[in-house]
Amino acid sequence: MKSGFFFTRGQANIINDDLFSTRLIAPESIDLAITSPPYNVDIQYNSHDDQITYENYLAFSKRWMKRCYGWLKDDGRFCLNIPLDKNKGGQQSVGADLTTIAKKCGFAYHSTIVWNEGNISRRTAWGSWQSASAPYVIAPVELIVVLYKNTWKKTSGSRESDISREEFMAWTNGLWTFNGERKTRIGHPAPFPLELPVRCMKLFSFVGDTVLDPFMGSGSTLVAASLCNRKGIGIEIDPHYCEIAAGRIEKEGPGN
Repeated sequence: MKSGFFFTRGQANIINDDLFSTRLIAPESIDLAITSPPYNVDIQYNSHDDQITYENYLAFSKRWMKRCYGWLKDDGRFCLNIPLDKNKGGQQSVGADLTTIAKKCGFAYHSTIVWNEGNISRRTAWGSWQSASAPYVIAPVELIVVLYKNTWKKTSGSRESDISREEFMAWTNGLWTFNGERKTRIGHPAPFPLELPVRCMKLFSFVGDTVLDPFMGSGSTLVAASLCNRKGIGIEIDPHYCEIAAGRIEKEGPGN
């Protein structure tokens, strides 16, 4: 695969490369990383096996989080969108396990935001019906785990915030309720809505900061960065998803 900058428009930059080997991001250059990594629930991505053993999935998670840790500035933040748990392929405490791995990679824990998608389609198994023999409890929520590198207080950057009083009061409540994104509208098997990165950027970064999504996918983080006057960098190994993201930036970015 030929790697390099796939697309650049304004402050949005798409890197078509493998996040484990790319050299296109300087160490300690990122203010905020926002991502929703593969969940290992057999989503049919073009260029990623989303059904590996749980042990291999945790090892994979540790590898990519270490890369992100190296790219973040000393006061950089990390917003990790992951499921609370999963039952496909066996019950697993994904949220707790990946938070523990992040801390082992060097990240410090700040807080966890619960995202209430209200998506009842996540209820894929009932277990035993109306019986205590083997029921399943499935919460229709995801987590946004907020971590940081070495210091929580942010001193680098423009120090210019663009969050309103109403947004700050609402978003510092750690229960967020908004709908997920429709796969059919975006053309990607696992998109997240613009609302998620917009809130994270305005709450945890300054205007002009550099925001990274190491699993860019359909480009929601880069579209949000363009709308919020941040420099956006997205890494995506699949060229087709790079094309989707580039098209969204052109169509949904500022001035459109």
